[in-house]
Amino acid sequence: MLSTLYIKDYALIKEVTIEFGRGLNIITGETGAGKSIMLDALGLILGGRAYVESVRSDSQKAVVEGVFRLGDDADRISKVLTVNEIEPGEELIIRREVSVKGNSRAFVNDTPVSLVVLKEIGDSLVDLHGQHEHQAILHADNHIGYLDSFARTTTLKEKFAEESGKLLKLLEEQREIEAKRNELKEKREFYAFKLKEIDAVAPQPGEDAELERELKILENAERLLSLTSSSFAKLYDSESSAYDTVYSSKKDIESLAKIDPSFEPLLADLDQALAAIQGSADTIRDYLKRIDLDPGKLEAYRERLVAINQLKKKFGGTLESVLETREKILSEIDLADNFSDHIARLNEQIAKQREVCGTIAAELSQKRAASKDELSSGIVDKLADLGIKSGQFVVNMAREEASAKDTHFVVVNGERLKFNKYGIDQVEFYISTNAGEVPKPLVKVASGGEVSRVMLSLKSVLAGMDMIPVLVFDEVDTGISGRIAQKVGAALKSLSRFHQIIAITHLPQIAAFSDIHFSVVKIEKDGATSTHINRLGETEKVNEIAKLISGSEVTGAALKSAKELIEGEGLFG
Repeated sequence: MLSTLYIKDYALIKEVTIEFGRGLNIITGETGAGKSIMLDALGLILGGRAYVESVRSDSQKAVVEGVFRLGDDADRISKVLTVNEIEPGEELIIRREVSVKGNSRAFVNDTPVSLVVLKEIGDSLVDLHGQHEHQAILHADNHIGYLDSFARTTTLKEKFAEESGKLLKLLEEQREIEAKRNELKEKREFYAFKLKEIDAVAPQPGEDAELERELKILENAERLLSLTSSSFAKLYDSESSAYDTVYSSKKDIESLAKIDPSFEPLLADLDQALAAIQGSADTIRDYLKRIDLDPGKLEAYRERLVAINQLKKKFGGTLESVLETREKILSEIDLADNFSDHIARLNEQIAKQREVCGTIAAELSQKRAASKDELSSGIVDKLADLGIKSGQFVVNMAREEASAKDTHFVVVNGERLKFNKYGIDQVEFYISTNAGEVPKPLVKVASGGEVSRVMLSLKSVLAGMDMIPVLVFDEVDTGISGRIAQKVGAALKSLSRFHQIIAITHLPQIAAFSDIHFSVVKIEKDGATSTHINRLGETEKVNEIAKLISGSEVTGAALKSAKELIEGEGLFG
């Protein structure tokens, strides 16, 4: 859950720390006081767009920081963090900075992140529903996701995504090969010439390094001969060699040891020294036998290294790149010479993969179809509770056949069907809010108040399945009042058993259900305007709800009504 939101120098907010709690967090305040500023700031740390204009006029930088306690969500969120090389923990601290120069920086647990990563993490933490642009339900592309959440299709979707990815890769390979058909014919002779050029030298892996090492030895053969001969003589093969000198000393020590036994330990040391000298001399003698003074061999090595270096210069700068080029050329020549066979094999692979994908897509589609009526029924029941008594809600599923020219399709029971990352289904919500009306696309016919109630109904039905811990509703009360507002408040209260809820409202019937209540006020002081956010105690909550009932002047009747609303909320919770 979101435990703390810190905002500094953002829009009208100078500096504020908001401590949220579990359950239903309600925010109220007069129009223009700055309630939505707080949600805009929250949106900023969730990956929303940063505007220079949002930096407070008397500051150089705006800062927003959110602290999330993960709890039961730790394992799920940690997967997202680990993939992005962010240290996971029980708390997640997200910080966003926006400067007047237009720079924006984001940090997660003190690790700098891109906006793409920030949005990915934000999407797993908070579902933010505003009146317009945040209303995901108004985009038909999102409807399949809601159905999948209800139908619990995650495993199948992941399987389809994996297999369809393989199909797309094969189709891309097919497209590339087809595009090469004429090019390969034209370049066949060119490739053959390049292959002949490389094979004339026939370099082996690592041969250039080996040649350079051998050349260094051959070019210094005379010096090597002189130095090794001298070393061998000094160690072993001269009258004053190290071996003879040590051996003579050993004989002397043997004589001394017969007189004084304390010299005996030295004999073992001298034996080791003689063995070491003998071993070194043997190694040098073997090396002397291998020294090659053949000038013909030296010249041959030089010529071969020159030939290899010429190939390296032409084909990428390294011997590895030369050999890689050769493999690519062989592959291109093979493709040119056996194009029909390649295409036939690839087409066979594609046909099999279309069937594999089609089988998974069909199973996925069946699972959705088996759940859609139950989802519709659940939403209709919730809509009735929220005042849309004669409502109809339909989850419409459709498929699109592939034409003869289409290549982007899978095969289901012999039928060619177009697909996307979700499978073969196109899902769209249809709604009718009045008796006798035929359901029409939700995105075209629903009013603001209806959209809020549909989203609330949907979230209520999905409450036990939706894993996002924080739900935010901005202006959830649009277009409703009275008894319906009480129903909306009760629905939010019920939903808060599964999620932390943060909601902005103007209606006392909804505010009365709050577990925690915040009041937003705008204050003018010394010619400057700032927004303040206060967490209310029980008495302050009663006064705030009374204001929502009677206006800025709180009457005794309004206070009484406020208390009755608060005390009566349990009837609906």
